[in-house]
Amino acid sequence: MDRRLNKPLIIAAIILALVLGVVLGMASGLADSLFGPNPKTIATASLESMRAQNRLTVFAARYVSVVSSQQQRLGGLVSSERTLILPGDVRYELDLSKLQNGDVSWDGTAHTLSVKLPEIEIAGPDVDLNSVKEYGGGGVLSALTNANQQLDATNRARAVSDLRKQAQGAIPMQLARQSARAAVERSFAMPLVAAGFKDAKVVARFPTDGTDDPSYLDLSTPYNQAMEQAEQLRAQGK
Repeated sequence: MDRRLNKPLIIAAIILALVLGVVLGMASGLADSLFGPNPKTIATASLESMRAQNRLTVFAARYVSVVSSQQQRLGGLVSSERTLILPGDVRYELDLSKLQNGDVSWDGTAHTLSVKLPEIEIAGPDVDLNSVKEYGGGGVLSALTNANQQLDATNRARAVSDLRKQAQGAIPMQLARQSARAAVERSFAMPLVAAGFKDAKVVARFPTDGTDDPSYLDLSTPYNQAMEQAEQLRAQGK
């Protein structure tokens, strides 16, 4: 008798739960249609996605250094001179893992998402030893001493330093920053547009934008390490 009474109650409870679920679903859909998606939520999701990428190469360039060194002995009576042509590749990167929630802000009035970027990091140079050219006069000093080896070592250290200096120039840094801004702005804008915020604007800026401070983080490879990496690449036939 009790079981027959409980069965209709259970069925009624299930029906009530289904009805409540439908009502809640309709209410949620109605809320979305009335208020739309939250741009802050979209921006937060985009931020997490970008941070997961870790490092982003925004620009790359190849530079060539030409340096010469001379060694003299006996008051200039004997001398030796060597010239080195050394090419190297440099990468300009953004460490996206440094982006924090406070670096992204939404201005509802202007429909603008502002993103504060970490500074550009320079990686390299990756020296291409397969394209290295070394030449110079021999003479008595070269024949009697290890002057050529000393001059070549000096030239290589100077050339790697020169490659770094070229990479840090105003024009390549400007190109790298422009590329970085465009990449980040595009990554944040696409989800907003897809969610219906077609008039949303994304503005990415570096901390030093609008100032005379050319600061950035230099992660250039030390001379010895650059040459070791180049030797390994040449041994691998790359």
